[in-house]
Amino acid sequence: MEHLPINGETATYILFIVAGTTYAAASARVRHIEMVDEVTPVPNAPAHVEGVVFSRGQVVPVVNLRVRFGFDRAARDVRARLLVVESSGRMVGLLADEAREFVTIPADAIRPPGTSISGLTGNYIGGIATLGERIVLVLDVDDVVDASPLAGVA
Repeated sequence: MEHLPINGETATYILFIVAGTTYAAASARVRHIEMVDEVTPVPNAPAHVEGVVFSRGQVVPVVNLRVRFGFDRAARDVRARLLVVESSGRMVGLLADEAREFVTIPADAIRPPGTSISGLTGNYIGGIATLGERIVLVLDVDDVVDASPLAGVA
């Protein structure tokens, strides 16, 4: 489970959009963000694994967040971004529709997701933040990546 800020702490996050919803990933977990070049498909990979890319000297598996979250695939456009995160000692790319904001979120702006939401999301949501009028779902990077389905990919 991701560390969420507590008691007056603040933490920095990268905000990104998937299927019209804004999500946040702890910036400490994001190694870099890049435009999406060609993704090479991998035979017999799980449906949410788009394939692999060559990123900064490494072959990195790419998780399509739309598919991982239960949405339909969509054609990539120039706004699509790959958030390369570190999870369990390996690099994994998270394919988002767009990513362009870097924000600080105070602890008192983040609430636990509650059982009604966390039961529906596959436990990917570590918290729900409110930023002004916006609701942001704070991602648990390790649960999204879940290294076991990526075994043998890259």
